[in-house]
Amino acid sequence: MDLHARYPALQDLKARARRRIPHFVWEYLDSATGAEATARRNRAALDTVLMRPAALRGEIVPDLATILLGRNYPVPFGIAPVGMSGLIWPEAEVLLARHAAAAGIPYCLSTVATVVPERIGPDVGDQGWFQMYPPKAPEIRDDMLARAKAAGFHTLVLTVDVPAASRRERQIRGGLVQPPRLTPRLLAQVARCPAWAAGISAGGMPRMRLMDSYAADLARGPLPSTAHVGYLLRAAPDWDYVATLRDLWDGAFILKGVMEPEVAGRAESLGVDAIWVSNHAGRQFDGAPGALAILPEIRTATSLPLIFDSGVEGGLDVLRALAMGADFVMMGRAWHYALGALGRDGPAHWHDILVKDMVANMGQIGARNLSDLSARLIRPRTGPASDP
Repeated sequence: MDLHARYPALQDLKARARRRIPHFVWEYLDSATGAEATARRNRAALDTVLMRPAALRGEIVPDLATILLGRNYPVPFGIAPVGMSGLIWPEAEVLLARHAAAAGIPYCLSTVATVVPERIGPDVGDQGWFQMYPPKAPEIRDDMLARAKAAGFHTLVLTVDVPAASRRERQIRGGLVQPPRLTPRLLAQVARCPAWAAGISAGGMPRMRLMDSYAADLARGPLPSTAHVGYLLRAAPDWDYVATLRDLWDGAFILKGVMEPEVAGRAESLGVDAIWVSNHAGRQFDGAPGALAILPEIRTATSLPLIFDSGVEGGLDVLRALAMGADFVMMGRAWHYALGALGRDGPAHWHDILVKDMVANMGQIGARNLSDLSARLIRPRTGPASDP
């Protein structure tokens, strides 16, 4: 089957995934928070970035290779952490880790994944990043870091933009609770999704295995549907917490969820290695600007490498983020739409869509490598010349 003929773009993968994933899981994956205005602003901010088409440049054979944090990558994108990934599609973490290892791109495992780092380490090889929601207890923090390091994860990502549970109203209406349990209403949805049901049945109902190993004695009954067991353990990090992690972690250290230029500047002085610009794809706060709109301000504030996510839906969006100052782009939802649509074949197909889209669009704008992108931006005019 020619997958590109049937599923040439993300919207095609989303449409099929929606049919193959139970509705309550779909609402968890696809929803933002509030009226989902921030998610729309992410899309709008990307759409405002225009580039000038090029003519008479001869043959363009784009080079997508890049270097991030001292490592060579064949493409400037990777796989972002998604909590409860294995609920979205059976063995999602394993399938994504294996694709990352085969493709030579980073895979970031969430603290609230459905598998522990020790399970994923052999599959992800040398491409593992570990995302941390900061535990309050020093002994849990230290043990979690030691386990990630022993499992082969070389890069630590501290998420700093989740000080409290967001409401995610669509998720609440969908009926998902933590830990997940199947009510008669949800079982009826599962019955309509046999491939998902068979995979989940084989491995058991997904849980946050890493957090369970620390928090079993803390949980007292069901949690709010948009919270999870991790909220029973974690702190709201401050600068002292960042400094402590920098001292403890022997490897690259990234702050994820930064939307303030001053935070990026101060992080550099504390030895942080990269800044991840993100508004959590609109899943935390519905009054935030589009993440791409903030990216140039943060680029001005720091010389650190910048990683970007939030709203990316194709190769052109990757190019837009790079042109506006990002050094690398991560995506979470898109990889899971691909899994939901095509199962184990999904990640490789989505990867191929991204590469083909980037190559085609770089040819259109005359960009031979990623460093050419910013010169092709159409920048808004300022001053008297822009007045009507």
